Amino acid sequence: MLVTILFFGGGLIVLLLLVGIIISVTSERSFVEERIGRYIEDEPLTEIKGEKQAIFRDWVDEKVERTTMGGRIAKELARADLKLKSSEYILLIIFSGFGVAIIGWFFGGGSPIFAAAGFVFGMLLPRFYVKRQQSQRLIRFSDQLPDMLNLMVNSLRAGYSISQAMEAVSKEMPPPISDEFRRVVQEMQLGVTMSQALDNLFRRIPSDDLDLMIAAMNVQREVGGNLAEILDTISYTIRERVRIKGEIRVLTAQVVYSGRFLSLMPVMIALVLWAINRPYMMMFFEEETRMIGIPVLIFGVLMVLAGSYVMNKIAAIEV
Repeated sequence: MLVTILFFGGGLIVLLLLVGIIISVTSERSFVEERIGRYIEDEPLTEIKGEKQAIFRDWVDEKVERTTMGGRIAKELARADLKLKSSEYILLIIFSGFGVAIIGWFFGGGSPIFAAAGFVFGMLLPRFYVKRQQSQRLIRFSDQLPDMLNLMVNSLRAGYSISQAMEAVSKEMPPPISDEFRRVVQEMQLGVTMSQALDNLFRRIPSDDLDLMIAAMNVQREVGGNLAEILDTISYTIRERVRIKGEIRVLTAQVVYSGRFLSLMPVMIALVLWAINRPYMMMFFEEETRMIGIPVLIFGVLMVLAGSYVMNKIAAIEV
């Protein structure tokens, strides 16, 4: 009876986590846009009531965001464009750890070792997801950057100002670049200087190409010059760099996927052996052999991680 309750409890926690992630990702407004919207839009009375009901949550968010870890988490979530606060992300990590720990304890025959391993793995799952979202979003942003620069160049040559050109980018370009420049325009409308707004953009999108564009715009604003010609030259340079990066990704795809498969193969073999011959796998944790079995498992995991790291470094070619 207890095992059944724990199993369904773990399944319910995982289901709630998935629902929360889906709702957060598909939300139409990000946390930054919501805060800006308080000043540029008329807030309905129902939202005021909702704010009163969220006093405790806001208090927790304020306490967490004041810490160094909270600020770092907020920056990571902003880079991944996830509509979560730092406190919500921490709770997500805790719930994920406990949920996977219960599943590991159930399928591990009540072993605390499997529960501990599941807890550690569960706590790492949200971070893996955030890192993956950051990587994919950065790639999409970098691929759209040359077209964005061409649009800005044409707008400047048509007589638009820099702020008007960025507003045109926010309306004409697809996400994620339109979302980011919409934030820049909204910050400037609230009184933030263009330099600070662009610096905030770079903190959310740590791209070398974007850094080059921002530096050119800052220099032009201080010393003058033809910004359209400068951005046109930068656009050609970035376009060539994106093309070369794409060719490198194609050439190194075999190495990347080979590294992932080789890293996952020991885990898959261990799961298959555990399913078809559980006593054989449990020999690692028996009282007579655990002094040797557990260090062997730890050494194997470290070797797999080292091999995966080396193969990723081989495939990571700087341009």
